[in-house]
Amino acid sequence: MAPVVILNAPQLAENIGSVARVMANFGLADLRLVNPRDGWPQERAWALASGAEWPLNAAQVFDDVESAIADLQVVFATTARPRELQLPVLTPRAAAADLYAASARGERTGLLFGGERAGLETADIALCQAVVTIPIDPRFRSLNLGQAVAISAYEWRTTLQDAPPPVFRELSPPADGAAMMGLFEHFERELDAAGFFHPPDKRPSMVQNLRSALAKARMSEQEVRTFRGVVTALSKGRGRVLAKLAKQKAEEGEAG
Repeated sequence: MAPVVILNAPQLAENIGSVARVMANFGLADLRLVNPRDGWPQERAWALASGAEWPLNAAQVFDDVESAIADLQVVFATTARPRELQLPVLTPRAAAADLYAASARGERTGLLFGGERAGLETADIALCQAVVTIPIDPRFRSLNLGQAVAISAYEWRTTLQDAPPPVFRELSPPADGAAMMGLFEHFERELDAAGFFHPPDKRPSMVQNLRSALAKARMSEQEVRTFRGVVTALSKGRGRVLAKLAKQKAEEGEAG
């Protein structure tokens, strides 16, 4: 299955239309839009698509990146190298090979692109398993949204045509975005309860780093269930210890 193309906060209808056009050129059809600036649908997008209407006609709109990737198991963020996160950094060609391998295993995949001006926020990149960086000349780094999608789509198409037949193995299904968000939120609740996030102003960056570390592990559904079971067991154990200490203090107070 071909990767989903996710545009986060796209600004111009013309750019969305250009993306649809190159998607159609290279056999991609699933387009998702996160908070398009001018709403959706926009007639100018169809005009710029030059007849490549099917990605636009079926485009889905989401309120946030978490929702847009909830059913995907492997998502790569297409952006410059993030300094704040320790994620694998791939070229579009290497990313296409990884996405093809994941697709051959029956996993749903996606490529996440940022808005024209601001790109992707670190919090959104932290939800992905790798970063795709296009090796452009540093003397002129300007690359528009349609061009970025075209390069990744071309590499996907080339990989698809050149790849050998996939070899299937029976494995636990990979965890999708929704399962991973459940794990993130469960883990963070227990860490909040334990007072881990200190000082409070460091919490956002600490959460991003934790999410990034867990996301790049590419857990299976079984591994997510196991990890959540571990978190639950640890929290229950802490609760028993605290209850025992409270009981001891109460008994000491009565004895005094």
